[in-house]
Amino acid sequence: MNPITLIIIYFTILMGPVITMSSSNLLLMWVGLEMSLLAIIPLLTNKKNPRSTEAATKYFLTQATASMIMLLTIVLNYKQLGMWTFQQQTNNMLLNMMLISLSMKLGLAPFHYWLPEVTQGVPMHIGLILLTWQKIAPLSILFQIYQLLDPTTTTIIAISSIFIGAWGGLNQTQTRKIMAYSSIAHMGWMLAILPYNPNLMLLNLTIYILLTIPMLISLMMNSATTINSLSLTWNKTPMILAMTSIILLSLGGLPPLTGFLPKWAIISELLKSNCSIMATLMAMMALLNLFFYTRLIYSMSLTMFPTNNNSKMISHHPNLKHNPTLPTLTILSTLTLPLSSQLTM
Repeated sequence: MNPITLIIIYFTILMGPVITMSSSNLLLMWVGLEMSLLAIIPLLTNKKNPRSTEAATKYFLTQATASMIMLLTIVLNYKQLGMWTFQQQTNNMLLNMMLISLSMKLGLAPFHYWLPEVTQGVPMHIGLILLTWQKIAPLSILFQIYQLLDPTTTTIIAISSIFIGAWGGLNQTQTRKIMAYSSIAHMGWMLAILPYNPNLMLLNLTIYILLTIPMLISLMMNSATTINSLSLTWNKTPMILAMTSIILLSLGGLPPLTGFLPKWAIISELLKSNCSIMATLMAMMALLNLFFYTRLIYSMSLTMFPTNNNSKMISHHPNLKHNPTLPTLTILSTLTLPLSSQLTM
């Protein structure tokens, strides 16, 4: 692709969520979402193969449907109240329609079916954008309107997402699909705490992005698209193996790693709000997530690829591209738990 075209596309993807986050006008929020949607489609179809075309089509249709519902909600709200913002007088049905459209954009259950398929069908660096940057704008809208949303509906969608994210990742062999189901579960955790403490949602989002970026970078460096392809990591790149294993445990929320911090804070907040059953269910589902992360570690470090030739004895790769951000991100994603008292204030 032409470098100038690529710069324009990435700049538009960058500016879309920024416009959404910095605006209180619903129409401008919608414009920001549309900018990032339309800009990412050329990146999805950059590789001319049927799988990427299918992924781009699924992504576009789902996101366009969500945008249509959102725009309908905005127009009906303007017709009812005469303003481009939600108020206490806004109809509950309109707020539920907005929640549904944002759930579709985030890939929350039961509107999650597109996310694993799209993530699997695109290159890993585009999947990284889908699973991190593209989540920020819808979550920023939810952050602005959380006081008006129905807590029961929000909780049902959140619990469903946590269950789907945990159970769906168990039988996957593709690393990108596993990361997609991990994203669904993490989004469920963020939505679960939204009615009680929205600042914890922002903390969870920040830590989720800090965990997902180094995880996908390490998978990209090894070209590891399946669990089987991970089994040579111990011999090719032993240092990346150690870093990836720690990041996976942090993603699962194992103390004393950084990933434990949002789960700890969210469960504490839910217990303070007398939601003990919900907190228990979420903690149980977190164990399932930890199980399939541990399975990836097992595949990387304790198994050998079943071949009869000498490929399992290949030497280390000194010519792998050096990524200067990976050590820094690994430290941030694993060793910031001691800062919990400052981060949760």
